[in-house]
Amino acid sequence: MKTLGWITFILVIIGGLNWGLVGFFKYDLISAIFGNMSAMSRLIYDLVGLSALYMLIFGSQMMAKKPM
Repeated sequence: MKTLGWITFILVIIGGLNWGLVGFFKYDLISAIFGNMSAMSRLIYDLVGLSALYMLIFGSQMMAKKPM
């Protein structure tokens, strides 16, 4: 996977884990660390959302490539 692919993959995992915490425990880790809707937490939410779109569009292509 290219570097951008790895970054988006990690951000999607972080977003999924955060949503799991919200769903199971009503605890938003991103807001707890960076503040509720602070500029930094909004940036992280934006990056996670863009990463999900990237993975939706290019994820199957990245997974289909054979390792070197």
